[in-house]
Amino acid sequence: MIIAVVGGKGGVGKSTVAYNLGAELDAVVVDADLAMADLPTSRGPDLHDVLAGRADATEAVREDAPVDVLPCGRSLSGARACEPTALVEAVERVRDVYGRVVVDCPAGLSGDVGLGLLVADACVLVTEPAPPALGDALRARALARELDAGLAAIVLNRATDDAPTDLVARELGGPVTTVPESDAVAEAQRAGLPVGERAPRAAAAAAFADAAQTIERA
Repeated sequence: MIIAVVGGKGGVGKSTVAYNLGAELDAVVVDADLAMADLPTSRGPDLHDVLAGRADATEAVREDAPVDVLPCGRSLSGARACEPTALVEAVERVRDVYGRVVVDCPAGLSGDVGLGLLVADACVLVTEPAPPALGDALRARALARELDAGLAAIVLNRATDDAPTDLVARELGGPVTTVPESDAVAEAQRAGLPVGERAPRAAAAAAFADAAQTIERA
C-alpha cells in the first residue's frame, strides 16, 4: 500500500499528518519534498542520494526511531543532483520490502506532487478550515483525480468545534477526520515522536488513529 499525503497550500501541517499516519499504519514515511525537507533525519544516505543513483532506497530508510523514515537531504546541491522521476521506482522499492509507505509530498501543485500521486494507491488530503487552504485543497483534489489517485481520507487540521466538516466532505468528496489545535501535537513534534506515543490520551492522537482506520477501510 502506498498513500500520498498532499496539501496544496503549505503550512497546513501535512508533514505532521504524514508522520503520525506512518506511526498508526506501521509504514515507512518517505519525505518526498526534495527542496524543503521537513521530517526527522540523521546520518546516512537520504532520498537525494537515492534519486542521484548513489544509494538504494531501502538502504536509506532509518529504522532507529519510533517511525521508519526515508529522509530527504536539505542541501540545494543535493536537490539539483536528483532525478525526480526516479521517485516512483524508489517508493515502489520501499513498498516491496516494507509493505506500507506514506509519501509526504511537497506543498503546492508542482510536478513533484504529481509523481507522489502517480505512484500512490490513494491519497490523503490535508487542509485547514480557512478559505485559502480549502481552495488549494480543491485544486490538489483535482490533480489527484487526473492521476487516478483515489481519495482515502481528508484530514481537517487545526480544526475548531465549529469547523465546516460537512462542507469540506461534500466539496472534496471524501470522509473527514478533524484534528484539533493541540499543545500535544507541538510537543510531540519537538520531541520527534508521534502524538500517539508522546500523548496517547490526547484528542489529536485519537484523531490520527481514526484517520488511519479510515485509510484501512478505503
